Amino acid sequence: MHLYEVIKRPVLTEKTQRATSLRRRQYTFEVDRRANKALVKQAVETIYRVHVEAVNIANMPAKAVRRWGRRRVVRIPAWKKAVVTLAEGERIPELEVLEG
Repeated sequence: MHLYEVIKRPVLTEKTQRATSLRRRQYTFEVDRRANKALVKQAVETIYRVHVEAVNIANMPAKAVRRWGRRRVVRIPAWKKAVVTLAEGERIPELEVLEG
């Protein structure tokens, strides 16, 4: 698997934005289902040119969610999430949303 295929997208929610503060230095990504910690570490270091301290991975289960009214049920597929902790003083400015 090519390193640019490992990371699908960053997960930008309120909870993940709090973790990106300078104190915690954690960024969350949706990654390929076949990816492991070593591949995620290599991909983040190569793409964003930072030093990764730790990688935690979780498999997120599929869900059935109600959308567009009472009876409409949409299935959200299973996906894999990686929480990457950067080294002291490192950050990824492209992924930090400005609060205002």
